[in-house]
Amino acid sequence: MPPLDGYTIDDLLTLPDLPPHTELIDGSLVLVSPQRYFHFATIDLLVAGLRSTVPSHLKVAREMTVVLDRRNGPEPDISVIKAAARKGLRQTYFEGKDVVLAVEVISPESEARDRLTKTHKYAAAGITYYWLVEMTEPDQYPAVEIFELSEATGTYRSIGTYRDRVKVDKPYPIDIDLTAIDNL
Repeated sequence: MPPLDGYTIDDLLTLPDLPPHTELIDGSLVLVSPQRYFHFATIDLLVAGLRSTVPSHLKVAREMTVVLDRRNGPEPDISVIKAAARKGLRQTYFEGKDVVLAVEVISPESEARDRLTKTHKYAAAGITYYWLVEMTEPDQYPAVEIFELSEATGTYRSIGTYRDRVKVDKPYPIDIDLTAIDNL
């Protein structure tokens, strides 16, 4: 039975036997459904691409809780964090203030959370860049929509959608061939 006021980040980090990849959104525990091949292959492709050019002051992490506040601990599929935020191999979460880029690969069951809820939560936490990734038809390649936080409004603005290749300079020079998913 959930607590009357909802769960907190302390609950998320200490409750025994939670299923892998459980998230905390607005005080509710969110359990994820099984992944499609596209989901994990896209994560692998993006992680490899992001790591290939990551500067030494940043690190690329996958599927780690990001503590945004007392009632929110989502788990982005990929996070680019400040290197100083990595505290060791027993670490179980990062603080939102240490995340430079959050990446979510959209699944049918997570689409509303990824497009709406997490977009607002990541922006409110000050995460500068947010990537939303989804499967395109008919080729089933990933399409990456890149958002940048506006300091003036505190909300994200789309700076482009990339279908065959992501080639950007922010948060650092990145060049990823999205059609390489065929090789995974």
